[in-house]
Amino acid sequence: MKTHFIAIGGSAMHNLAIALKDKGYQVTGSDDAIFEPSRSRLEKKGILPQEMGWFPEKITADIDAVILGMHAHQDNPELARAKELGLKIYSYPEFLYEQSKNKTRVVIAGSHGKTTITSMILHVLNFHQKEVDFMVGAQLEGFDCMVKLTQDNDFMVLEGDEYLSSPIDLRSKFLLYQPNIALMSGIAWDHINVFKTFDDYIEQFRRFVASITPGGVLVYNEEDAEVVKVVEAAENYFRKIPYKTPEYEISNGKVYLKTEMGDVPLSVFGAHNLLNMEGARHICQTLGIMDEDFYEAIMSFKGASKRLEKVEREDKGILYKDFAHAPSKVKATVKAFQEQFKKEKKYGFLELHTYSSLNPVFLEQYDHAMDGLDEAVVFYSEDALKIKRMDPISPELIKEKFKNDTLRVFTNAEDLHAYWETLDKTDGVFLMMSSGNFGGLDLTK
Repeated sequence: MKTHFIAIGGSAMHNLAIALKDKGYQVTGSDDAIFEPSRSRLEKKGILPQEMGWFPEKITADIDAVILGMHAHQDNPELARAKELGLKIYSYPEFLYEQSKNKTRVVIAGSHGKTTITSMILHVLNFHQKEVDFMVGAQLEGFDCMVKLTQDNDFMVLEGDEYLSSPIDLRSKFLLYQPNIALMSGIAWDHINVFKTFDDYIEQFRRFVASITPGGVLVYNEEDAEVVKVVEAAENYFRKIPYKTPEYEISNGKVYLKTEMGDVPLSVFGAHNLLNMEGARHICQTLGIMDEDFYEAIMSFKGASKRLEKVEREDKGILYKDFAHAPSKVKATVKAFQEQFKKEKKYGFLELHTYSSLNPVFLEQYDHAMDGLDEAVVFYSEDALKIKRMDPISPELIKEKFKNDTLRVFTNAEDLHAYWETLDKTDGVFLMMSSGNFGGLDLTK
């Protein structure tokens, strides 16, 4: 099969391209800019475009599938050529469904926790050498690629994102998967640039539940009121399996899960991670993994990339980084950090980086998000606001929306870096929350 990727360099897109190359497909692609690690990984597989840019002449009549990434624009010249030739154009999730339509599809959805839950499931299955196809949104220990596609595997585990599918397909990605087995971890308003109201956002999850195949299974977080409302209002037939935070204790800095089989030591911490773990356990049960086998495997799970991920520093200071780019994620991460490090001085840094997090209306969602930290810092770039064509935001407004008068607020990277240099990284514990990089801050030094 001959495939061409328009915007091949994206985090998701380049992994799919590699998976198809590994499957034996003929793969080509284009992009106007490709950064690391995508560049090196594509080059290693021999599918890195020779030059950057869009080249309509690459689009030929013998291409079986054109896969369109979100990074491309509607007026992309390669897209126009593909339409002119009448080629089949797929969004990323649409093509994944095409690859898995004859398999049992397991889809993990939710505003938060979906990457971690998917990662936990794959870790357990890999530990017990259970082969499945998959797509996950983070690089995992023990896995070469974030996407795996085969002819033979019976199951496909998919991280279900509610964001748009492509520039010409404005449906939420997870609406294209038609799950046989699904999980919903939580609902908290996100992607305000696309979903202008909370109800519009919730509607995507209503449609997701409605897309579960007849007689399917939904594992859901019964501690989330919005999830419960959506599940109770569903009119289609499926089996409902609720889950909640399991019992646990922290002893000498180590988290132990309380189970019928005794205390299970874990390598991760935070109530939200244990809640995610319980959801993963129920999904694994539906895939034939007994609880005893689940606990045996989950003890060695160290977390998904950038989800409370410990950073090895040269000075041996204790520092964790987390993707936490939405208010609910920030609150859960800060709470976990406080619980784990009760006696240490706690520093928390948050970079407001996304369109939503820089929107004054959406900032209301961050109220008290940084409370309980000994030193709380919020950073956002005034230049980023200009690039996104957004109105300026004052540090006073940030403090007001966070309901925290003691916040330190930085609006340019140089000032933030200067403050960082004044801190003794071996005195206290540090939590760095961003989907960016704090203006190029090196967290290892």
